[in-house]
Amino acid sequence: MGSLTLIGAGLAAMGAAIGGGIGNGILISKLLESMARQPELSGQLRTNMFIGVGLVEAMPIISVVIAFMLYAA
Repeated sequence: MGSLTLIGAGLAAMGAAIGGGIGNGILISKLLESMARQPELSGQLRTNMFIGVGLVEAMPIISVVIAFMLYAA
């Protein structure tokens, strides 16, 4: 197994972690801002937030799976 493959796997996992963290941070901060402005919509906003978090986390999970596949190859 080449060292460049391992570096690529590490970069994929690192990018996934950083991107997921930034995306979730932005999403949750905007949710809290929205809930502070309109508390009566907090239930609907929270539901939409969970959907958004799931979509944001899909890409890091896929990236980590690809990194493991590169590591195993």
